[in-house]
Amino acid sequence: MIYATVIISFIINLINSPLVSSSWWSLGIPTSHKEILEIKPTSAKAHCRGLSSLEDNQKQLCELNHHILQAISKGAKLGIDECQHQFRRNRWNCTTFEDHPKIFGSVVESRSREKAYIYAISAAGLSYTVTKACSQSLLANCSCDNGIRSKTTKGKWNWGGCSDDIQYGSLFSRSFLDSLEDNSTADGLMNLHNNEAGRSILKSKMERVCKCHGVSGSCTMRVCWRKLGSFRGIGDELMKRFDGATKVRLVARKTKPRLKPITKEIKKPSRRDLVFLEPSLNYCERNETLKILGTQGRRCNATSLDTDSCKLLCCGRGYHTMVRSVQDKCNCKFIWCCRVDCQKCMVQKEEHFCN
Repeated sequence: MIYATVIISFIINLINSPLVSSSWWSLGIPTSHKEILEIKPTSAKAHCRGLSSLEDNQKQLCELNHHILQAISKGAKLGIDECQHQFRRNRWNCTTFEDHPKIFGSVVESRSREKAYIYAISAAGLSYTVTKACSQSLLANCSCDNGIRSKTTKGKWNWGGCSDDIQYGSLFSRSFLDSLEDNSTADGLMNLHNNEAGRSILKSKMERVCKCHGVSGSCTMRVCWRKLGSFRGIGDELMKRFDGATKVRLVARKTKPRLKPITKEIKKPSRRDLVFLEPSLNYCERNETLKILGTQGRRCNATSLDTDSCKLLCCGRGYHTMVRSVQDKCNCKFIWCCRVDCQKCMVQKEEHFCN
């Protein structure tokens, strides 16, 4: 009954909204990404103008520099790859369709927590790759973040080196993505909030790196700079936020509409929390219309208690076991010093698949 209600709501929203064509995410799929990396600088502007997946303002930003086009493509790919890594054990595994105008299928129209994650990790991915391009002196409008040198360190270290300009990266991500959203609608406010959540977590994971200077290795002076943390850490943190995402509703105001938790008992989400408007779709069963693959045939873990367990992943349908012979290392011995020698043996390996 709940699933039927979600589907009806989904169809109504789809009818009332304009058809979504291919989006900027398509620049991150393998074939497009490889093509963009091979484009010559003289051809980059024409390529940007010809991209049907970009809106007019996005095309203008794309045309600034051929390295910008590459950074946009890398950002889309980074977000997609991280999404697929994080959800590899879930019922929805962040499937993409290279030959479909909606590369995530209809998931991004469901207003669910899955959509929230896609938007957050994508906004963070674009900020990340543009910031990296700045530090590598590939973009004319930015380089290192020299503004940070004005911040006091209370004599504990001196600012130096090349700090990653996360401010510019975030500004570009905001200009490229947020300008597409209508902040007077529930959908627009949800997307804007999740975009900013991704960028906020990216900023929170910045690291300070220091190098000692002095005679004979002494640390009489420390020079420090700020750099981006690992993107895997961003994905991990957003996955925690996905599990604790807040369901919200649109509240009309005289000044401007806002999103609020569906009940007063639920804590107001922070800038780094994810928000969603509707329950998740049913990812258990295949649905060609919504481009949902279902979990039939997925490999599961019979001993796991996590989302990849056969009980959860197979949605109560049960599973079957297959045994195959594989070559693996065996009879390993440590040889002083310093290597490990192993033989290769044929072993029987059990694998479990959802019915």
